[in-house]
Amino acid sequence: MPIDRTGEDRPSLFVGWIDALPVPAALIRPLGRGNFRLHASNAAFDRLKLSPVGVDAPIEMLRAIERAAKRSDEAQEFSCQLGEGPAARDLRGSIGPLPTEAGDEGLFLLTLIDRTQEMMTERNLRRELVSDSLTGLPNRAGFEELVEQRTLAGGAGADHAILLLDLARFSRINEHIGPMAGDELIITVARRLKSSLRSGDILGRTGGDEFAISSRVTGGRADVREMARRIRGCFDHPFRIGELKVSVDCALGCAIQPTADTDVADQIRHAQIALKRAKQTDRIEIYEPEAAMLSDNRFGLETELRNAIEEDRLHLAFQPLIEMSSGRVAGFEALARWDHSSGHSVSPAEFIPIAEDSGLIVPLGQWAVSKAAATLAEWDAQNGGEIVNAYFSVNVSAIQLVRDDVAGVVRNALEKHRIGGERLMIELTESAIIGDPDLALSVLSELKALHARVAMDDFGTGYSNLAYLQRLPIDVLKIDRSFVEHMVDDRDKVAIVRTIQSLAEVLGMRTTAEGVETTDQARLLSALGCDFGQGFLFARPMDSKAALDYWRQSLVRPIF
Repeated sequence: MPIDRTGEDRPSLFVGWIDALPVPAALIRPLGRGNFRLHASNAAFDRLKLSPVGVDAPIEMLRAIERAAKRSDEAQEFSCQLGEGPAARDLRGSIGPLPTEAGDEGLFLLTLIDRTQEMMTERNLRRELVSDSLTGLPNRAGFEELVEQRTLAGGAGADHAILLLDLARFSRINEHIGPMAGDELIITVARRLKSSLRSGDILGRTGGDEFAISSRVTGGRADVREMARRIRGCFDHPFRIGELKVSVDCALGCAIQPTADTDVADQIRHAQIALKRAKQTDRIEIYEPEAAMLSDNRFGLETELRNAIEEDRLHLAFQPLIEMSSGRVAGFEALARWDHSSGHSVSPAEFIPIAEDSGLIVPLGQWAVSKAAATLAEWDAQNGGEIVNAYFSVNVSAIQLVRDDVAGVVRNALEKHRIGGERLMIELTESAIIGDPDLALSVLSELKALHARVAMDDFGTGYSNLAYLQRLPIDVLKIDRSFVEHMVDDRDKVAIVRTIQSLAEVLGMRTTAEGVETTDQARLLSALGCDFGQGFLFARPMDSKAALDYWRQSLVRPIF
């Protein structure tokens, strides 16, 4: 073993044990400024080729030796890298004084552990965590990290913009060309996007078909719109995938924020709000704070609505359906109403779209059917056990029609509350029925087997195929309020209502006119042969007790 031959050091004991250590190890005597004199070392340490005087030792090692010399009562640990480039080695070291039994308090034991493979594995794992394996671009975590690093580096005089890009119809394209070709399309899109960016811009793939771009802008919105137009230009020409040419479009949403105030996660969230709006408007959208407030309010209402449904804190209001020939109440449309925990009522125009977006429309629809059946059973009990000769009409959304077993929901409600199916009418919008006529036919046939009635709501506002309309087992066509409004002064609207009435008669259906607000409208509708009327002329939606009283009054004195 190498021994200090200067005469200043002499082994105080036999140090052959150092060769038995499985890691690079040496006995050293610290000098000034972290340098050291080598007293003894094993072969593994010698292969590291560290100079005995420490002049080429890593700075982290020298600092640890210096600390050890000053505080000889405790061991010092450090990590360092030896060499450069691909041949560099990552080491973890420890230096501490020898026990006093060694006979020399000036000697320290230095040990090193080679962590090169471990660090390489760690770096590879980290690279996988922050990189997209398909394109090699940063994933969302890597993108946020790079943007934060650039933000910390500073750069006055420029704002920070994040632009999110979402490929239109990608899932449908992927279904037709297959997942492998879909992956190739993503790779090709990434290459085009990268070629369109400026030096210093950061591109990442933050989702399946979503890319994010970070850029510094000095011209505010004008710069962002120019960048967005340049990016959108990448999609002007079809992408060649094998022998296919695939045309792809995209939606673009952006958020701009001064660099000093940038929180990357918040800015990405703002860009996502703009992107969602861009998908609706088909324009390049830039985040506005008001949109974020609206989004936050919607999310808060969604949470409150979910709790209200689970805790049965909603109620039904009932608007009467008047038989035009007799003036009596034939039934009621059951309408969901929600009184917020803060005390104010939330408009259906506000919470129904939220329910549809979030999927809560399914449990909401189930609740409405069950509640309507329960109310009818209560009315029968309050009527001395005699069945109330009125039906309830309940709305079912297009989303519930697709996602839920509507007939099963109605069946369970009828069985649970022991009422006949003829006392429930299920209302479906025209768009819901014509969206998937075969599904609609199947569901409506199951409802008819339960003796429930079916109404097509908002008839005339869509594009119903008359051949399908003839096939569907529909009992009532509801004439949309847009045709009833101003019909007294508008011959065209009168002609439309007359046509719908004639069509219903030919198909063996009945009609209900919505939005009846004046006596003249009611008389004209009656003259045209309309079967039922609904609107503020007769009554506004009311609670259960008032509705039952209203039905009783109509038996004594006709409403119209």
